[in-house]
Amino acid sequence: MIAAVIRWSLANRFFVLLGALVLLAGGLVALRATPLDALPDLSDVQVVIRTPAQGQAPRLVEDQITYPLATTMLSVPGAKTVRGYSFFGDSFVYVLFADGTDPYWARSRVLESLSQVQSRLPAGARPALGPDATGVGWIFEYALVDRTGRHDLSQLRSLQ
Repeated sequence: MIAAVIRWSLANRFFVLLGALVLLAGGLVALRATPLDALPDLSDVQVVIRTPAQGQAPRLVEDQITYPLATTMLSVPGAKTVRGYSFFGDSFVYVLFADGTDPYWARSRVLESLSQVQSRLPAGARPALGPDATGVGWIFEYALVDRTGRHDLSQLRSLQ
């Protein structure tokens, strides 16, 4: 089979060259139509809601802030996943949207839902949208830790 293809290619060099040029032209057309990006954004559209709750325990933050926010965000149109995290004095709710969702449309829908849930939150809770960013930023987090105890914080900071 391969020997027959090689024989045909040697006998019909013009058609092989013509086919190669057609493939090259098709590749160039496809390359021009393909958007190129140094770091393509492969993550889903997400909107982050941060609500500070100074001095509150994680369990209380979960019950009074994170849970009401997360359940309300489940009804946002186009929301695919809602994740809530409660920490000491902070609540984070991540609302992930379906592929192809416009990020600004998603943020405006989340803001609408925030205005509805505000009355169910404690008096001092002020939820705010996080920066307009993607989930790719999580990749760049790191910690510089000295397990030997030979460096203090200022020395570790200078090593960065």
